[in-house]
Amino acid sequence: MKVLPAIDLLDGRPVRLRQGDFEQVTRFDDDAVALARRFDAAGAEWLHVVDLDGARAGRWRNLEVIARLVAATSLPVQAGGGVRETGDIEAALELGVARVVVGTAAVASPAVFERWATRYGDRIAVSLDVRGERLAVQGWTAESPDSLLTVASALKAAGAQRFIHTNVSRDGTLGGVDLAGLQQLMPLGLPVIVAGGIAGLDDVRALRDAGAEGAIIGRALLDGSLDLVDVLRVAAGQPEGRPAV
Repeated sequence: MKVLPAIDLLDGRPVRLRQGDFEQVTRFDDDAVALARRFDAAGAEWLHVVDLDGARAGRWRNLEVIARLVAATSLPVQAGGGVRETGDIEAALELGVARVVVGTAAVASPAVFERWATRYGDRIAVSLDVRGERLAVQGWTAESPDSLLTVASALKAAGAQRFIHTNVSRDGTLGGVDLAGLQQLMPLGLPVIVAGGIAGLDDVRALRDAGAEGAIIGRALLDGSLDLVDVLRVAAGQPEGRPAV
């Protein structure tokens, strides 16, 4: 299982929101590039970057910072936040982003997403974020009337190749991972990356054993609850604990 350390950008700086609430913001560092380099040095294979300003505004707002993150390490960057049009996807890919995350626009119109899927294939992933029984959209400020499985099935038919699932109610809380969404999506047969609430190595094991393709981890790495080296060992199924010196 892959581990994707998360860098969420607000006003260009790394933060974490609690349950997607822009009124509950914790700042962890002023330098996103330095943070990315620390993750790289610890052995990360990917970075997951979210433009929170963009998610709320409906267009990229932190592309310059994302460009610096792409250039700062050799890690592939998965980035989303405010992608509503083809031009938004193109802008990120031109910067060197390896995979663009789309959410609101795909949920609202599988027909539009189908054109993107045909054009970009595995270079885009669909973010399916749930709050309770509903999908959260527009930077988690609104909800879709359709259920997770209904939307996911429609998007698979439209050509989706990968889902990213977040339980918004657990995101940024260190409340433990919720496997329910993963279990709903797994029968569709597409890779699923999971985010939200990951607090300890038991959560990482649970996701690995349940068949998740990846785990996005933010707050637990930023506040020191988890050590990325240990997480990577567990995710890879390697013996746990640091080797003796």
